[in-house]
Amino acid sequence: MTLNMDQSQYSKIEKGKTDPTTATLEKICKALNIEVAELFVSDQLFKNVDSLDKSLVEKVHLLEQLDESEKQSIFQIIDSLIIKKRLKDTLNDAINLAS
Repeated sequence: MTLNMDQSQYSKIEKGKTDPTTATLEKICKALNIEVAELFVSDQLFKNVDSLDKSLVEKVHLLEQLDESEKQSIFQIIDSLIIKKRLKDTLNDAINLAS
């Protein structure tokens, strides 16, 4: 479901420049498929997300919770970083051979 809200209004809410109306909160929650009350316990929602300290299995479990387009984005980032690392290693090996 998409949230039909003016981008400037969303930006103002996000930056804390205005408070959303109850109707707006309900629309946001409906788009996120959550209850309004869940917005007020957000500390619990974000508590165990810090993936840096997670095991590989826990990280994979977190990735499985994403939708397909989000997974695609993460895998593209990973692929780009691996390509960058391989290129850097190849260039370093070439420099070392030339020395």
